[in-house]
Amino acid sequence: MSTGAPVAGFAEPRAALLARTDLTGRAFTAALAAAADEWLRGIFEAAAGPAPADVALLAVGGYGRGELAPGSDVDLVLVHRNRKDIGRLADAVWYPIWDGSVALDHSVRSLREMGRAMDDDIKVALGLLDVRTVAGSAALGDEVRRAALDKWLGRAKVWLPQVGATVDARHETAGDLAFLLEPDLKEARGGLRDLHLLTGLAQVTPVLADLVAAGRLDEPLEILVAARVELQRRTGRPGNQLLLQDQDTVAAALGHSADQLAAELAQAGRVVSWASDDAWRRIRKVPRKQLGRRSWAPRPLEPGLALRDDEITFLPGADPATDPTLALRAAAVSAELDVPLARPAIDRLTASAPAPAGGWPPDLLQAWLRLLGAGRPAIAAFETLDQQGVIERLLPEWGPVRSRPQRNAYHRFTVDRHLLETVAVATELVRRVGRPDLLLLAAFFHDLGKGYPGDHTDAGVALLGEIGPRLGLPPEDVAVLVTLVRQHLLLSEVATRRDLDDPATIAGVAEAVGDRETLHLLAVLTESDSLATGPAAWGRWKAGLVARLVDLVERRLAGLPAPEPPAPTPAQRELLAAGRLAVRADGGRFTVVAPARPGLLATVAGVLALDGASVRSAVTWGNEAVVLLQLDVTPTWDVLPDAARVEADLTAAVEGRLSLEEQLAGTDGPAPWRHRVAAKRAVHPDEPAVMVTVDNDASGQATLLEVRAPDGRGTLWRIAHTLDRAGLTITSAIANTLGADVVDTFYVQTSGGAKLPDSSSVRATLTDALLEALG
Repeated sequence: MSTGAPVAGFAEPRAALLARTDLTGRAFTAALAAAADEWLRGIFEAAAGPAPADVALLAVGGYGRGELAPGSDVDLVLVHRNRKDIGRLADAVWYPIWDGSVALDHSVRSLREMGRAMDDDIKVALGLLDVRTVAGSAALGDEVRRAALDKWLGRAKVWLPQVGATVDARHETAGDLAFLLEPDLKEARGGLRDLHLLTGLAQVTPVLADLVAAGRLDEPLEILVAARVELQRRTGRPGNQLLLQDQDTVAAALGHSADQLAAELAQAGRVVSWASDDAWRRIRKVPRKQLGRRSWAPRPLEPGLALRDDEITFLPGADPATDPTLALRAAAVSAELDVPLARPAIDRLTASAPAPAGGWPPDLLQAWLRLLGAGRPAIAAFETLDQQGVIERLLPEWGPVRSRPQRNAYHRFTVDRHLLETVAVATELVRRVGRPDLLLLAAFFHDLGKGYPGDHTDAGVALLGEIGPRLGLPPEDVAVLVTLVRQHLLLSEVATRRDLDDPATIAGVAEAVGDRETLHLLAVLTESDSLATGPAAWGRWKAGLVARLVDLVERRLAGLPAPEPPAPTPAQRELLAAGRLAVRADGGRFTVVAPARPGLLATVAGVLALDGASVRSAVTWGNEAVVLLQLDVTPTWDVLPDAARVEADLTAAVEGRLSLEEQLAGTDGPAPWRHRVAAKRAVHPDEPAVMVTVDNDASGQATLLEVRAPDGRGTLWRIAHTLDRAGLTITSAIANTLGADVVDTFYVQTSGGAKLPDSSSVRATLTDALLEALG
């Protein structure tokens, strides 16, 4: 149905605005909303006349705020005073909009129905916090707005908990905008939805009025709106998720690099999420006060600090300008009691917290350690100080890592949040070490170099050499911290990429660590760092390898003999003695026995890939007639394959009835793998897809070959198959997944049992063969 109303369309002015690359962010959304206003006003007046007194066309939600992004719906309410012909009038308004191919969210309500709709649906009530008249009776529109605000003021005690529950649920689902690789600019924690809630609720919640009036949300709003506008303008999609594949385009449209855009979004998300968290803590105090809860007198806690109304406040006479420890002590108490700092206290810290001149006094370092040691609640307290600029005054080196993105699928968090997460995990493990203070400091500083040019470990070591003495640490403690920062990746990398039964491996780690106390600190730092990185960075397999490495290194540092290398179990020896092809499984450990043949490991890896398993590590035993492989595997999807199925497929492959070449040729893995590979290539387009390292010094008996390549189904088979065709024997193999990459390590020997020759041509030929095999 079409009314045939003689009103100009919206497509032409919209297209003209989209073509204006000089118009970005809120200026664009305001211009698009103004163009929509003019178009809708023409439609409405053609249907209802120029000045009806009993009907109005209202914009609500984002359009009500005068913000219209390229992919936004037009949210409209046709409100009336009991008009009998409202159905005909509504059709005359809605159909031209639909004919114009504009996404429309619409409703028709009388004044009484408007109130009932607010009671029935909290979304309607929230939408009416941002309402304005587009056409028709301005007086009626004003009446709707006043009635909505009055209803909010009367029902806030009931509605605010409902809104808070939806906020919590959304944050749980959408995650943190500041830390996500592909954030949803609207729904994520710290996104536009949170920001608009704050400004809307400030009209009816006095505790938010000062927050919005301060203007600290203006800059984040502009950043988020600008990114959203360009995302929708450049992709033509109405969604709000900033995918990796679109980040370079969106950034270029805003005059940034993708990394700069990510940093700006992370900072905006942090400001909004902190403001949102702070606001909801305060909002959730409102019902108790409204129910008559008295404001208790301050309860002194320690010098200068008191608890009042479940907030940390300053006692009379306390002055952050003259007490350099007050800010950190206030944050520490806030974390220890898990209650927020009072707004007046925050404001005073913002205005008066000093920057220490020269070295830190001992009580300032103790306050710092106290805050770090307060556990997970310290993150929120630290964030409060950080948002007020206090942390950078204390530690200027913090600035370059604030909101710094880590654009890879391995890390969950920005650099600064990762450091705080590492500290939070370390506080749960401090009883394992003799120097908890050094553990917490190492956790806080281990990745500080990521904000500086060059290798982040080298930069971190140099920074800590300057920071440590300034904090007042003695030289011997600074030396330990420098070692921990320099070697913070050592245990993880060696445990997952090297043969722990090779004495050269253990000797190298012992030399790098130096003593047993440093080894224990490094072990806990490794676990804390991995757990804070993300779910893919720590698990039973890696934890077991690191624990075994630490035990072997500790024995060496203590002068004890190394234990005998693992040998086949009695059950495995029985299989070897039988000499027939057989596959047994015990959880994630598979034992494969087969007649000795070239390329057996490659064949087994290929069969497991076909059957839905990935090899994590492989150890070989046997003789010239029969070989036993012990493999630790993980499922590709949900469930490990049945041992009988693997045995049948392996038999078929050995007998030539199953061609792994045909089955695995050209596969790029299931969809999750392909997505991770595409994400890596989008973020690091100039980085080589495959990197090969050949090391003849890492082991006394074999050449170490390390291959880093995009993860994919059959990758281990391709590498092992290539090594087999090159005439090499694999004595052991370790496969490790890092985000979208695999790092596969092989100890190889020539057919005569020797290392590879130290020949550049031999290594180049092998590298070329691997590059070709892996595409």
